[in-house]
Amino acid sequence: MELDEFVGRFTESVDFPEAVEITPDSVITELEYWDSLAQLGVIVMFELEFQMTITAEDIAGCSTIGDLYKLSFKSGN
Repeated sequence: MELDEFVGRFTESVDFPEAVEITPDSVITELEYWDSLAQLGVIVMFELEFQMTITAEDIAGCSTIGDLYKLSFKSGN
């Protein structure tokens, strides 16, 4: 999956109540509306898209969306 597609899927999976500009350099914890439900959406996205189980701790280990994208490579995709 290319980075642009990953950003799009991330945005869809989090289902922000309002449009949020997201780039690979966006700091995850600084995103407006980032909360535990947003994390759950990302966890489900990884399971569905990459057949990969991640935890909130895995997400916390990523500073930016780009870091989260790199995490997807651990699945072999």
